[in-house]
Amino acid sequence: MIELTGWEPLGISVDWAAIEGELGVPLPADYKELYEAFGGGVFSDSLYFLGRDEGPAFDFLTQWRVSLSVDQDSNFGSHCAVEPYAIYAPGGKGLVEWGSTEWADEYFWLIDAQRPGEYLVLAQSNDVGAWHQYDMSTSEFLYRVLADADFQPFGIAQYDLGTVFRPGSGDPFDGQPL
Repeated sequence: MIELTGWEPLGISVDWAAIEGELGVPLPADYKELYEAFGGGVFSDSLYFLGRDEGPAFDFLTQWRVSLSVDQDSNFGSHCAVEPYAIYAPGGKGLVEWGSTEWADEYFWLIDAQRPGEYLVLAQSNDVGAWHQYDMSTSEFLYRVLADADFQPFGIAQYDLGTVFRPGSGDPFDGQPL
């Protein structure tokens, strides 16, 4: 990803133990490397990569907490935004979002507390609506979305948007995924 974008790694220091303690599972190693190099932000002016501490719009933990509280709130009925899945709750099995696009595509990990270290990427395209499952790392999926025009329905290379990265900000009105 660094070579693809020409990005100079930031070397962000993160207390992963605290984050993983809240989730009750370790996060994918390649995701942690991506975040330490890039932080949260936007690839190709259209793909939002959630990180930590760039304000609530780019903070995957904030997004996860909100999604989990809505998913578990009986006032909203039994409908879940990620059906047939559920939002991950510590000790269980479910989805944690790590990315999205301006076209409302969403990218998640399927996390199972009973199988820590296994992270299927699940993606849902707004156009198609069906879930797509990928047995690949976060960084491979992200690379394929950005660089492989044939990676359907998610490849954006065909739109010639470039492969630049723009760090996120704390401004909730700065074109971000909230």
